[in-house]
Amino acid sequence: MSRLEEFNANRSLLFSIAYRMLGSRADAEDAVQETFLRWQNASDQEVRSARSYLASVVTRLCIDNLKSARAQREVYVGAWLPEPIMTTFASHAGDHVELAESLTMAFMVLLESLAPAERAAFLLHEVFDYDYSEIAAILEKSEANCRQMAHRARDHISRRHRRFDPSREETQTITARFLQTARDGDVKGLMSLFVENAVLMSDGGGKVRAALNTVTGADPIARFVVGVTRKGLQPDATVTMSELNGQPALVVTRHGAVKSATILDIRDGLIRNLFIIVNPDKLRRLSL
Repeated sequence: MSRLEEFNANRSLLFSIAYRMLGSRADAEDAVQETFLRWQNASDQEVRSARSYLASVVTRLCIDNLKSARAQREVYVGAWLPEPIMTTFASHAGDHVELAESLTMAFMVLLESLAPAERAAFLLHEVFDYDYSEIAAILEKSEANCRQMAHRARDHISRRHRRFDPSREETQTITARFLQTARDGDVKGLMSLFVENAVLMSDGGGKVRAALNTVTGADPIARFVVGVTRKGLQPDATVTMSELNGQPALVVTRHGAVKSATILDIRDGLIRNLFIIVNPDKLRRLSL
């Protein structure tokens, strides 16, 4: 197998790692491209296993990227959310649970709370099934240290996140009800769709008007959604039920451009988190 063929055989894996590490499709694609350039120039002595070598390069690139990105996100206007990507039920139906779950917006928001190396150790072991000896070589740390980082990250994530379990039919029904009650201005109807301590995060990046702070509670969220729908949903806009990051979503388009993406995080028949992305930089690559 040629170098190009080996790289292409691992391209999907590399993008999966990079996107989950960085939360940005553009940055993930850049990391994969840089990995390819280094792969082309690597000597045979450096490469014992293509999969391990390529994962090592892309992970280290992502860690370096995250270290600089953290400084930028400290001055980011309002909440920072990962760039959404289109998915379909069929595209991830065969994935193991950890791989599918790690793509959800709710899960990726939690990953933001981890340090870069800790995030890498957790993802490589829990999601991509690398053993600790491989992770130690990738991160250039001891196996014991990598094991400790992954364990600490797993405890942190599990305390704040429970596996998603709704069926596709259930999510479609709840999403349709959410859209209809929002359009009707039915605050009480909307409230009934949320858990009492639900959380709404809105990302405008300072470029489009959005909630600067997290909104917590079924009542405040319902009123916020009704207000945004009344003021912001133009008569000539189109709302499409879709799937982003493996979760139900409503995508608003106007004159052929995506204006907003709302992702619903549903557990036990109720919405626990609502993520609204209106930053045009993060919507540019979405297409229906």
